[in-house]
Order: sequence, then C-alpha cells, then structure tokens
Amino acid sequence: MMVLTLIEGILLPESFLQSRFFIVLATVVALNTVIYAALSVVHVFPKFDKPSFLRGHRPRGVTRSIYPDGPK
Repeated sequence: MMVLTLIEGILLPESFLQSRFFIVLATVVALNTVIYAALSVVHVFPKFDKPSFLRGHRPRGVTRSIYPDGPK
C-alpha cells in the first residue's frame, strides 16, 4: 500500500527529471538562489565609506553654486 501511494504521488516521470533540460533548469535556479541570497546578505551590512584621508581634497575650479559670486 505504501509503495502504491508513493508512485501515485510522483508529479513528473523519472525520465524527465534526469533529462538534460531539467538538470540545466535546476542548475540555473540554484545559481539564481545563491546570488539572491548573497545580495540579500550584502544589503544587511552598513555601507562602507572610505576614510577622508583616502578620498583626498580636490576643490572645484569653478563655483557650482546658484550664487555665482559666492565662495568657491
């Protein structure tokens, strides 16, 4: 009785589950899941800012203010 119930519950035939198409599809889904999980973990951590001494100080050559006579 248990074997009969198990066979009736299979959705796809075994030949389809071992076909090249299904294996490639399962691989793509697995890689997509891993990438999505990695991106989710990255978004949990705070944003990394470089220290100010690494950014450097480069003043602008022209003023970009709406007041053209303002400080540079």
